[in-house]
Amino acid sequence: MSRQMIENIDFYYEGGYMVLTEKYHIEKGFCCGNGCRHCPYNFENVPEPKRSELLLKKEAINNITSWDKK
Repeated sequence: MSRQMIENIDFYYEGGYMVLTEKYHIEKGFCCGNGCRHCPYNFENVPEPKRSELLLKKEAINNITSWDKK
């Protein structure tokens, strides 16, 4: 990605950390393996056991948010 990143579109700050958005990751085109919060690639390049932990956490968050929408 050669363009300049735009705050609140490509990233935002939370607790002093820069958090990359799902949009940014999709445009990048691959999982970097760092376990990013908004990874759209199901953490495919994150080594085990961290990958399984992140997938369980993501599933739990999705279940909570889908419950809130009911």
